[in-house]
Amino acid sequence: MNKTSFAQIAGLAMTAGIAAGLAATPVAAQSAPKEKCYGVAKAGKNDCAAGPGTSCQGTSTRDYQGNAWTYVKKGSCVSIKTPKGAGSLKPVKR
Repeated sequence: MNKTSFAQIAGLAMTAGIAAGLAATPVAAQSAPKEKCYGVAKAGKNDCAAGPGTSCQGTSTRDYQGNAWTYVKKGSCVSIKTPKGAGSLKPVKR
């Protein structure tokens, strides 16, 4: 094996290692316990459930819409304060 081939193989191995590390990062971040929190998402930033006439993610039409939820860290929902009130574990009228 010549020096050029060895360098190419080493470069490919390093690139593959970096790519694998980057791909694993989001999975680790998603493993933290989450809960649905209603009424805390900005317009168009909800994870799902935004009422009649909407399909799902990103379809809320106004800030802090009471029937639109987003995932938050488990146990933090009701402590989130918005100009329209606190977050809720169930849909709220707003």
